[in-house]
Amino acid sequence: MNNTILIYNARLVDATMDKKGFAVIIKGGKIDCFPCKQTVKEMLRDENPKIEKIDAGGAVLMPSFIDTHAHFRDPGLTQKEDIITGSKAAAKGGFGTVVLMPNTNPVCSSQTMAKENNDKAKKAGFCNVIQSVSITKDFDGKTISHLDKLDPKVVPVITEDGKEVMDSALMLEAMKKAAAKKIIVSCHCEDPFLAATARPLRQKALSLIHGKKPDAKAAADLLNQADEILACAEDSATDRNLRLAKTAGCHIHLCHVSTAHCVKSAELAAKDGVNVTYEITPHHIWFESGKAPVIFNIVNPPLRKKDDRLELIQALKKGKAFCIGTDHAPHTADDKKNGAPGFSGIESAFAVCNTVLCKENKVSLKQLSKLMSANPANLLGLKNKGLLAEGYDADLVLVDVDKKWTVSGADFASKGKFTPLEGKKVTGKVLKTFLAGKIVYEE
Repeated sequence: MNNTILIYNARLVDATMDKKGFAVIIKGGKIDCFPCKQTVKEMLRDENPKIEKIDAGGAVLMPSFIDTHAHFRDPGLTQKEDIITGSKAAAKGGFGTVVLMPNTNPVCSSQTMAKENNDKAKKAGFCNVIQSVSITKDFDGKTISHLDKLDPKVVPVITEDGKEVMDSALMLEAMKKAAAKKIIVSCHCEDPFLAATARPLRQKALSLIHGKKPDAKAAADLLNQADEILACAEDSATDRNLRLAKTAGCHIHLCHVSTAHCVKSAELAAKDGVNVTYEITPHHIWFESGKAPVIFNIVNPPLRKKDDRLELIQALKKGKAFCIGTDHAPHTADDKKNGAPGFSGIESAFAVCNTVLCKENKVSLKQLSKLMSANPANLLGLKNKGLLAEGYDADLVLVDVDKKWTVSGADFASKGKFTPLEGKKVTGKVLKTFLAGKIVYEE
C-alpha cells in the first residue's frame, strides 16, 4: 500500500487515552504519527492523489476489537458459517482479529489445520484469524501427543471448547505441556456428566415450544431445572480446572464465564498465584434467565439469573474480567429449531457492550477499549495491536457511540441469522473497519 491515509476530526480512544479533535496518519499499514493541526491543514490542502483523506466527523476512532472466542465452522460445517462469511461478519462488527474454536469437522487438532484457516482468512483479507487447536486429538479425551508439535507463535491457544476433558490426570498433563511451551489453555468449564443430565430437560422443553400445543411456561420450568444443573456443572468444572492449572503452572483462560461463583473462584485463584484470565460474553451481560424468550436460553452456558448478570457487569467494570469473548456461534435455522446451542453475536457485540457497560453502567470508553482490544492483544502476545500508538498495525474501527439502531439478523453478514437481540434497540454503531489501513467494512 503506497498511499498515505489521513483520518482527521476524530475522537481517539484506546486503553490509555481519550482525545477529541485529533488525527492519525497511516503509512504502509501502520500508524505513522498523530499530526498537529497545522500539519493536518497542510495535508488537506495538498492535492496529491496518493493522500487519502477521511473525515471522521467527530466519531470515535479506536483500535479494532479482538475476539478471544468465535466459531467460523470451517471446515466441515460451512452451511452454518465459513472463513469468508465469518471474516466479513467480524469486519462488520469492528473486529480485526478473531480466535477460532476447534470444534469443526474434522476437529482442528493439528498445527497444519490451524495454519490453513489462518492463511485462508489472510487471503480473504477481512480480518486476522488465530485458529486454536483441540486439547485432545479429535476430542477423543485420551490423546495429547499432538501438543508436542505445536509452535506457540502459530498456535497460542489450545481448548476443548464445547467439551470438557473428563480425565483430570490427562488434563493436568496437557496443562503441563502447555506451560512448557507458554501456550494458553482455554477452558470450556462444564462437568460433562452433569451436562448430560440437563440435556433431556432441554430437549423436552424444545418439544413443548415447537409442539402442536406450545406451552411456554412448562418449557421455561424445564429449562430452569436444566440451568440449575448447568450452573453447577460450570462452577464445579471451573474449580477443578483452576486447581489443576495451579499445579501445572500454566496460563488458564476461562471461556464465557457466566456465574458469580466462577467470578469469585477466578479472583481467589489469582490471589493464590494462578495465572488466570477470563472472558465474558455480550449476551450474558444483556440478558438474564426469565427475562428473555425461552428459546434464547438454548446456549452454553445458559443465560443466568439477575445476580449472576450483575456480578458479570461489575467484574467488567472493575477490571476483574479480562476481556470480551463473543462466542459467535452461527447455526442454520433448522439446527437452531432443533436445539443447537448458541447464536450469532459478533456483529452486535460492540453495540451491546457500549449500551450495557458505557451507557447504562458508566464504564468509560477507555475501559471498554481495554476489554475489547488492549487486553486480548496482550493475552495473545500481539505486540503491535490493541492500542493507538506509532508503529502499531493500523487495525482500526470508527464508531458512532451515540447512534441508536435496531438489530435484525437478516442484515447480518454472517450466515447465521438467529440473534436473541432481534428487534432490540442498541446504541453504538460501527461505521468503518480498517485492516492494516485498508477499509474492509463501511456502513
